[in-house]
Amino acid sequence: MTAVTVLWQHDASWLADAYRRGKADPVEAVREYLDRIQRIDPALNAFTALANDAEAQAAESHKRLNAQAPRGPLEGVPIAVKDNLRVAGMPATWGSKVFANEVCEKDELPVKRLREAGAIILGKTNTPEFAVEGYTANALFGVTRNPWNLNLTPGGSSGGSVAAVAAGLVPAAIGTDGGGSIRRPAAYTGLYGLKPTIGRVPRADGLPQLLLDFEVVAPLARTVRDLNLFYSVLGGPDRSDPQSRGVGENRSAGKADNALKILYVDRFGEEPCDPLILQSCRKAADRLTDLGHHIESGVLPFDLAAINAFWGTISQVGLARMRCAIPRMRQQAGPQYQAMADLGDAISATDFLAGLEGVRTLRSAVSQAFENWDLIMTPACAAMPWVAENPFPEEIDRTTVGPRGHAIYTGWVNASGHPAVALPADPAPEGLPIGFQLIGDLAGEGLLLEIAAAYEETREGDVLWPGIALGEG
Repeated sequence: MTAVTVLWQHDASWLADAYRRGKADPVEAVREYLDRIQRIDPALNAFTALANDAEAQAAESHKRLNAQAPRGPLEGVPIAVKDNLRVAGMPATWGSKVFANEVCEKDELPVKRLREAGAIILGKTNTPEFAVEGYTANALFGVTRNPWNLNLTPGGSSGGSVAAVAAGLVPAAIGTDGGGSIRRPAAYTGLYGLKPTIGRVPRADGLPQLLLDFEVVAPLARTVRDLNLFYSVLGGPDRSDPQSRGVGENRSAGKADNALKILYVDRFGEEPCDPLILQSCRKAADRLTDLGHHIESGVLPFDLAAINAFWGTISQVGLARMRCAIPRMRQQAGPQYQAMADLGDAISATDFLAGLEGVRTLRSAVSQAFENWDLIMTPACAAMPWVAENPFPEEIDRTTVGPRGHAIYTGWVNASGHPAVALPADPAPEGLPIGFQLIGDLAGEGLLLEIAAAYEETREGDVLWPGIALGEG
């Protein structure tokens, strides 16, 4: 039907446009992606399940496109969905035996919006149990690997989603980010990843929320225009999520044409960061300077000590509460998560409320910082990808670190509720991707996506595919 014989190297925006112009067909696209998954994914372990009706979904999209009656801007575009989000007719295992045998009766709200916009749900992607780790492995499905080096992790907890997109198994995916789980994996695989303002993408009909209101649903993609496309579908208020109705309209769009004041923070106090990451992020800052923006190196104008001290408590209490509501967790959840829930049971209400007060203080302080700065820039990760089977790197730049030593740059953004975008920087000499993040004011997604698009143009010719995507590994 079409002169285009290779579809997988194109982004979702290209596919959507090609469908409308009759230059490509969703049935062909889905078959091509399914074939690639069959051939490549055994080495990656990105997917936990494929939709039995993927080709049927594509056939229905084909009919609608032929009738010039698309459901929306994503008509016929295949996507992958992280396995902690509910998709009707499929499991949402959350990487845990606790939910392994449940088949979802309905789509949760973000998935519903994607489907109503015409997207084809191709499959579910791997996540660590309860999505509270910085790597991607679990007892149900095993270890997910980085397409750029199969010995290394793609990060977590959206590791399956980024591995699938980076390897060309799907043009885009959605994940969740409760402490950097979109931004860090995007950085480890050379992708763009959005973390929206709290409430910007409404949530309803999903799994229990372990991380207060910190966790957001958002897209991962190879291009900024795809982030824009998916965000335009996912975002916007809904009565089922009252928090989404309190997010004001984005008034920063168009400002990226002016010189922006960007605070660049490369180190958080004495915390270590890999020198390769610091070098690459410095070059990215120079690119932003070349675009006409004013970059000033400095330190964060607010204190992260309270949120760092409270961070572990949040997931511990969340797991304790869920174990109380779902008694089978005591037999079926992994031992490390039982231990976390035990710690959560022991936390007093007064201590927890004191931690919440610290969150409110941080939100005020970060909001005030944007009186002086348009954006804040930091590395996305403090460590390069590590051995895929290990939960975290034990050492960064010859310094011993704990479980979140690699993740110091991201969690505070979830706690404050501010939007951020992860972007690829220059890769390491051996080719491993490196990324940085830009953080904006509340409801500042428009500005972030505009500057990301301008930055992306400076990287034309730099975008590469891992060897496994090209059949070289």
